[in-house]
Amino acid sequence: MKLIFIRHGDPDYSIDSLTEKGWREANLLSDRVMKWDVTDIFCSPLGRARDTAKPFLEKSGRSAEIRDWLREFPGYVLKEDGTKRIPWDLLPSHFTGIDDYFSSEKWLETELMSSGDVKEKFLAVTDGIDGILASHGYKREGRYYRTESENRDTLVFFCHLGVMCVILSHLLNIPPVVTWQGCFVAPSSVTILHTEEREEGIAYFRSACIGDVSHLNAAGEPVSFSGRFCETFHSDERH
Repeated sequence: MKLIFIRHGDPDYSIDSLTEKGWREANLLSDRVMKWDVTDIFCSPLGRARDTAKPFLEKSGRSAEIRDWLREFPGYVLKEDGTKRIPWDLLPSHFTGIDDYFSSEKWLETELMSSGDVKEKFLAVTDGIDGILASHGYKREGRYYRTESENRDTLVFFCHLGVMCVILSHLLNIPPVVTWQGCFVAPSSVTILHTEEREEGIAYFRSACIGDVSHLNAAGEPVSFSGRFCETFHSDERH
């Protein structure tokens, strides 16, 4: 089985859609997706993800199943003053000093992550992806998947950076703090995981690529900076 995760194109968050550049990215992406033998398509309910999928769906005559848990990860944590904030925008001087953030078993119980609804939203995402995999013959059992009906299905997901990092963390058994802070996937990029069944009836997911933008490079379309921070501190990039 192959899972392909696509981040939405360059976003215009003010209208929950795409910029002019984002529409160019979506069109270039659609030509790439048309070459795949896609079994099922799933999409976030948010406009920027649906608009990214639109060119491919129109060209192929296919439709996508909308899954609410594929929206950008909605979990929150609380600041010291009690206001809500997203859980993944952490400074290195903070998260690298807390060992439990690097534990798949303990990260949810840390003071910050347990201050809001991160656990509830995390479980909604992991239950969602596991439900889809089970319907295709791969049932979660501990840290691997029991192969009840092996296949070479290809599932495509149009979604978002934050939630994609949560799904990757679940499939690869690493805490999402690590993927949130250590992975960047550019707008319209492609991330591919496939199963490997080295023991009969037991499958594990392995990443073939993360954040591939070859469809943009081939067309001379610049890669969007959206979602990244400054490469060097003394720069005019986003801090």
